[in-house]
Amino acid sequence: MIRRTVVPTALFLLLVAGCANSSDDAGSTSSGTVPSAASSVEATQSPGPGVTKPVKPLGSTTTITGTVAAGVEPNCTLLKETGGGTHLLVFSDETLRASAKEGSTVHVTGTPQPGMMSTCQQGEPFLVSSVTPG
Repeated sequence: MIRRTVVPTALFLLLVAGCANSSDDAGSTSSGTVPSAASSVEATQSPGPGVTKPVKPLGSTTTITGTVAAGVEPNCTLLKETGGGTHLLVFSDETLRASAKEGSTVHVTGTPQPGMMSTCQQGEPFLVSSVTPG
């Protein structure tokens, strides 16, 4: 009777002890600690494809020109610049949204909002104050 519980328990403990000192592919022993900041990916790497840099500093009004396109998410409107940048157009007025029809070329005036949260997952948010056909 004792043998039925002692043997499985002993095997389990050996298995757990073996996992605690496992080695990775490089041959170093894992201690279960969190890696230091020096070994993590640097935040200064260049952005991936589709990521745009701010047009101007936050808060300064600017005008950008491009073609209006639909985003992959519902109700997301993008402006694809002639130079290759992509902006997420954020409208506080539905009249402005209606004047930015998909496929049209427009001049959009507003302010870049690089820190703004969005569910659209595309382009740099740009708060629109006016839309002019172009």
